[in-house]
Amino acid sequence: MKTPLLVSVVDDDESVRESLPDLIRELGFEARAFESAEAFLHSGYIAQTDCLILDLMMPGMGGQELALELRGRGIGIPIIFITANHSHGARLKMLNNEAITCLYKPFSDVDLSEALISAVQNMGGKHP
Repeated sequence: MKTPLLVSVVDDDESVRESLPDLIRELGFEARAFESAEAFLHSGYIAQTDCLILDLMMPGMGGQELALELRGRGIGIPIIFITANHSHGARLKMLNNEAITCLYKPFSDVDLSEALISAVQNMGGKHP
């Protein structure tokens, strides 16, 4: 039996950390949630993470800073940014920083599913 791909969610919003992993699991992935970028960096799950869903705006280290930190370490995990800020400029900036996509909160199940499939294809893997 093949182990599902791990999607790590990093978001300071507790409701997102509680609900999003359930949806990710319904889509056939494994999921872990972290309350901050720092918590993710110290978790021991970086090497196991196949896709990262990052909130753009968080206290302390934000999603963009975490993405840059990982890239600086040579870690190329596919990233899906999520944000409540509906700025087109911010979205373009994330996409230019090699993100798979940037979803605006609230986003649909279909949008998330499509983003995760794109992330898996970006890894050269297959949907679970």
